[in-house]
Amino acid sequence: MKVLIFGATGMVGQGVLRECLRAPDVELAVTCGRSATGAENPKLREIVHKDLSSYTAIERELAGFDACLFTLGVSSAGMKEADYERITYGFTMAAAETLSRLNPGMTFIYVSGAGTDSSERGRVMWARVKGRTENALLRLSLKAFMFRPGMIEPLDGIQSRTPLYRILYKLTKPLLPLLRRAFPDQVVSTRDIGQAMLAVARHGYAQRILEIKDIRQTAQES
Repeated sequence: MKVLIFGATGMVGQGVLRECLRAPDVELAVTCGRSATGAENPKLREIVHKDLSSYTAIERELAGFDACLFTLGVSSAGMKEADYERITYGFTMAAAETLSRLNPGMTFIYVSGAGTDSSERGRVMWARVKGRTENALLRLSLKAFMFRPGMIEPLDGIQSRTPLYRILYKLTKPLLPLLRRAFPDQVVSTRDIGQAMLAVARHGYAQRILEIKDIRQTAQES
């Protein structure tokens, strides 16, 4: 299986990349982003591409993939809706529309979030934008699946690139395993997300939107 990963330097992306490199059936893992991950592995190739709104210059490098694992995203904290939409919707759709043309029928897995607003009309800004993005992806000629994690536990030495999140994770680290046991359908780990994404890339899933419990169950069964 040949896998393309967007956002591999982020917290979720790091976990996804780790699982791809560990998976025997992933023969090639290619990352695409503004910076390289710095990881080294015989089956890893990295594409550094600065303009995430257009992929015309690197189209040849984006063909021939079985799956795209799209983990690129930003926090909406302090952002105006137009700026958040430019990244969340604009960057995602630029990649997905290009890939749907170059790899028709490929599996495209998008990391959204618990509470995403599929109606696109709710009062929560980030949820509306995520909902619009999900809906647009589902209309493309891709086998598109939406992952909606909630609280994420970083494992295997992985850290968030967002300073505020790093502080929060450091403060809550002792509590996360307890929360996971007490509320199993509210917490997933970076390892869970990576393993579940690969399972869906291999076998698909009965529904196009996977909530927290679906992600955990898929990871456990993989």
